Amino acid sequence: MKLDFTFYNPTRIHFGKNALDHLPEELDHYGPRVLLVYGKNAVKKMGLYDKILQILKNSEKTVVELSGIKSNPTYTQMMEGARLVRENHIDFILAVGGGSVIDCAKGISISAYCKGSPWQRYWMNFEDVNNEIIPVGCVLTMAGTASEMNGGSVITNEEEMIKGGRTYPADVNPRFSILNPEYTFSVPKKQMVSGIFDIFSHLMEQYFTGDDDNTTDYIIEGVMESLIHSTRIALRNPQDYEARSNIMWCATMGLNTITGLSKAQDWEVHMIEHQLGAYTDCPHGEGLAVISLPYYRYIYKDGLDKFVRFAKKIWGVNVDGMPKEEAALAGIDSLGDFVKELGLPTTLRELGTTEEMLPKIAESAVKGGGYRKMGETDILNVLRECF
Repeated sequence: MKLDFTFYNPTRIHFGKNALDHLPEELDHYGPRVLLVYGKNAVKKMGLYDKILQILKNSEKTVVELSGIKSNPTYTQMMEGARLVRENHIDFILAVGGGSVIDCAKGISISAYCKGSPWQRYWMNFEDVNNEIIPVGCVLTMAGTASEMNGGSVITNEEEMIKGGRTYPADVNPRFSILNPEYTFSVPKKQMVSGIFDIFSHLMEQYFTGDDDNTTDYIIEGVMESLIHSTRIALRNPQDYEARSNIMWCATMGLNTITGLSKAQDWEVHMIEHQLGAYTDCPHGEGLAVISLPYYRYIYKDGLDKFVRFAKKIWGVNVDGMPKEEAALAGIDSLGDFVKELGLPTTLRELGTTEEMLPKIAESAVKGGGYRKMGETDILNVLRECF
């Protein structure tokens, strides 16, 4: 563990079939005016909306609703929520849905009383949040982003064609999160596998940095192995509670800061996908699946030993006597097989991307990288390999 760190995560997790029973006690800590944020019709079809409204009513809460949050939440939607907070003197925000809904709720929480443009101050200039933050809680319905246990908020500014993401300090984290794996049973397969690859990508972004003997890497490997195992069960039987519960907890573990401790971290795949999403509105996990393989083939020589370890430990490749480059590529090929197993797209064309978009995406993508620092030309090369 070469890099110093401070670990703190204030989010209380209620996990299991009866997790929603804890909502009344959590609501007791906050004022009477609640903004209920959710997506379109899914929470109503599954009956969760009615249950939550009844709990809010029994808790004597006044409820204002913001519905229709998109899978890539927009700045316009977020600012509408901020307006509702101010006009209704909201005390608490309850997000019911997946990562997009929770990201939007957190964005609302920091933007409602921001002086000036929240987009410029917080998403573009990364200023400290020095205004009132409205507390957020969540009821999770889809496994993927870990937004239920971190301070991240990814928002798309549709006017500027930029998808901006930032992890805020812990006071932006949800105060509590309710995780019932049964709520994920009704998620369509297309969304389920997209979320699963998002989880796997979070783990890889933190894993493929540094070659030190880091306890965090062993934790990541364990979560990866659990995710692969449980995914294969869930693909056969989406109603398997144990598999879906493991996937849900893998998602939370994947980005609740534990799997990033003492790691430099990469996040270039996510930065490229964010801009791809701004131009195509593609599902996040699908974009990550398309970008990951060409990206890792582009950088693997700069982190050869870790890619060999990935091949051996995660995919069971027999690397004994194999040249390192061949072993590393075998691991990346195994990752490609997993993408196909999930039924995810493998080219940008499948996501509706045109060749004319590529330079614009490369220009707007945040330049970072772990083993290799990526410039605009590097990103464009990766995008062309994806096309």
